[in-house]
Amino acid sequence: MNNSIDAVITWVNGNDTIWQEKLNNYAETKINFDNKKSSKRYNSIGEIDVAIKSIIKYAPFVKNIYLVTDDQKPEKFDDLKNRAKRNNIELVLVDHRTIFRGYEECLPTFNSCSIGCMLFRIPNLTEHFIVFNDDTFLMRETKPSDFFIDGKPIIRGKWSRFDEDRHLRNLYHSFKFFFRKNIKSNKKGFKNFQQTSAKLAGTKNYLRRFHTPVCIRKSTLESFFVTNKLLKENVKYRFRNKSQFIISSLSEHLEIRNKTFHFSSQTNLTYFRSYKKLLLTKLKLYLFKINKKKLFMTFQSLELANQKTQDYILAWINKRLD
Repeated sequence: MNNSIDAVITWVNGNDTIWQEKLNNYAETKINFDNKKSSKRYNSIGEIDVAIKSIIKYAPFVKNIYLVTDDQKPEKFDDLKNRAKRNNIELVLVDHRTIFRGYEECLPTFNSCSIGCMLFRIPNLTEHFIVFNDDTFLMRETKPSDFFIDGKPIIRGKWSRFDEDRHLRNLYHSFKFFFRKNIKSNKKGFKNFQQTSAKLAGTKNYLRRFHTPVCIRKSTLESFFVTNKLLKENVKYRFRNKSQFIISSLSEHLEIRNKTFHFSSQTNLTYFRSYKKLLLTKLKLYLFKINKKKLFMTFQSLELANQKTQDYILAWINKRLD
């Protein structure tokens, strides 16, 4: 499968004041972009440069890297493009207007669920492609068989039952409701979107996927949307809506239903979500280095870490990339 796999990254420069103003023109609740915590989903400290460099170095079999943006361009894009070219990889900027052609009334959009659903419409995209978040990096050399085996995608996750089938959980929530205690509910959360997608695909349970790159076959989605006129309904929301499905889980559960996948219970991932203790961060980085099975790293909301921790992590990453 060499030279027949593409990589796709969705990215927004949340520090762009023009983009910030556009978002607040459509948002019911305005975001204070001067407050890091309230705007953490949109903050950026240059992770996109790391994501692209990591693919170039550790996935040399990739044919094209498509960077999907809303009329934006990373500051170092030209340098990154030249770096990719030297490694026989094309780095291509793709605007939302391109993948939303025919659905222009849905733009502008600030909804990752909506944007993700249109990625399979990237012009000249290969049949097999890998979707990366801009905070997920490759930190060890990979090969095509880490993503596809015999043309079938590898799906990493943990089998789980739908919430309504988890009787003990429902009994617990009923008990809390009886005593009028607050029940934490996140109907716009990742787990809810995954379950909605699994039900749409028609599977009996669902795979709770890990925060790892998503392996997708373009034809799987094309076939689904030809017979199911759901695309416009799903992408019309400019901001997340609890009724939406996500393309990562829909694609995976369609493959599960058709028995055209390879399952892995191994995450191959080191995941960072808290940066309160630098010693713990150093330990996790060390354990990644000695564990040859680890391939991916995800740094969620790295911009919220203190400067000392940020500097240490970025120095560690740059050493592996250079």
